[in-house]
Amino acid sequence: MKIDDINIQIIRELKQGRKSYKKIADSLGVTENTVRTRVNKLIKAKVLDICGLVDPAALPDHRAVMIGIKLSEMNIVDKGEELSRLKGVISANVVTGRYDIILIVLFKKNFGLLEFYTQEISNVKGINFVETFVIYKSYNLKVPYQF
Repeated sequence: MKIDDINIQIIRELKQGRKSYKKIADSLGVTENTVRTRVNKLIKAKVLDICGLVDPAALPDHRAVMIGIKLSEMNIVDKGEELSRLKGVISANVVTGRYDIILIVLFKKNFGLLEFYTQEISNVKGINFVETFVIYKSYNLKVPYQF
């Protein structure tokens, strides 16, 4: 799918949350039908996802962490996809640098770091080591609710 300036402008308009197609159309100087059609195409192409996001720090008994993972094998894309399906994982990111994959994970009181490592990570083969970074304060972090 070709992403042009109008698609980018529509995505920017939706950045702050739900907005009527009419308001977006008026802001961009296009028809409401144009906005509706483009949003539907962006969603179908998996370029855009419209969902409610939460600030993990605002949720009682919830905590977000980042986990750096170093693999013992080189199938990092496959492992990233596998790790993305684990309970609580918000995103799995194949990266450069010290780690092969960095996860962002949301925990809640009854499913914490220990449970994640013993029930989820321990079942994934090919992990050499992990390092956990507890997020004590974040700016602009909004995530989909996983539980």
